[in-house]
Amino acid sequence: MSDFKPGLEGVVAVETEIAEPDREGGALRYRGIDIEELVGHYPYEAVWGLLVDDDLDSKMPNPEPYEPAALTGNAPADLQAETARLAGEWKLGKLNEISDEQAREDLGRLSAEMMEIVARSAAKADGRAPAPDDVVAQGDTAAERFLLRWRGEADPAHAKAIDTYWICTAEHGLNASTFTARIAASTGADAAAALSAAVGTLSGRLHGGAPAHVIPMIDEVAEMGDAERYVDDLLERGDRIMGFGHRVYRAEDPRARLLRHTAEDLGAVRVDTAKALEEAALAALQRRHPERVLATNVEYWAAVVLDVADIPAKLTPAMFACARVAGWSAHILEQKRAARLIRPSARYIGPGPRPLSSVS
Repeated sequence: MSDFKPGLEGVVAVETEIAEPDREGGALRYRGIDIEELVGHYPYEAVWGLLVDDDLDSKMPNPEPYEPAALTGNAPADLQAETARLAGEWKLGKLNEISDEQAREDLGRLSAEMMEIVARSAAKADGRAPAPDDVVAQGDTAAERFLLRWRGEADPAHAKAIDTYWICTAEHGLNASTFTARIAASTGADAAAALSAAVGTLSGRLHGGAPAHVIPMIDEVAEMGDAERYVDDLLERGDRIMGFGHRVYRAEDPRARLLRHTAEDLGAVRVDTAKALEEAALAALQRRHPERVLATNVEYWAAVVLDVADIPAKLTPAMFACARVAGWSAHILEQKRAARLIRPSARYIGPGPRPLSSVS
């Protein structure tokens, strides 16, 4: 048995043609296309087509008429439950029993409906009914239709903020949620089960929800009026500065760069304070850890951009899920074609053979 790697750190589990994070160069490419060529030029639904079909003209479909059964207003929980429920409602076939074409169709329908579920759940959380279909149909993009379903209106700045965030976070290799989706797909589960399993990973703080913890930091800096002192105090207490450092990149996270520009273009109210905190944090981290590259990651500027669109902190995991349906769908299809059960080994380190009386 090969050496044990805690958390599978550095272990190559799959080969993929979907995305290529450039560790040293600070770039992210979707099927070879740099995301900087996509943001502002193609809407999210076209990027979904690029990731899933390698075709920008093959877009994620519009959602079908459907009302979820019992939304609670807790969007991440609603999304996981209702996505799983769609397998029965739509009578979806198992991935190992249906064609690649059918699986792709199932994933397109589910991706569009998952955005609908989040928008409807957010409306319920706000205490209002989701907008009717004729209002939603006025939207030209997935981001606009999402906002129309949720709020009944789609501010152009809000739509741009969401579209940019979704594109920047649509895919990023074999992270926790994507690996979970592939594991489920490798068993032959239906597409809804695989997507629902991926959503389940977002209930923890370590994946997908980090932007929710950035805005409070920025507001504390604004109140204190001294970013350098705030950072020094935080580090002296042993606390973590949210939004810095990444397990993949050894240079600036390219998604952070794109989102910073978007925040500036949209005139985000917190942008100046965010820049001051970023500058102070980078300097302090470099002084304390000169041996490591701890650059700004996607969560930091994602928080500022989502704030432009008035996205509440509790909704950020579900917003991340809306973005990642593209990457998850592409990986589920890729795993289906691999036709191999993912089954790693475990090294037993418990007690040796002993009598039952030893534990009684």
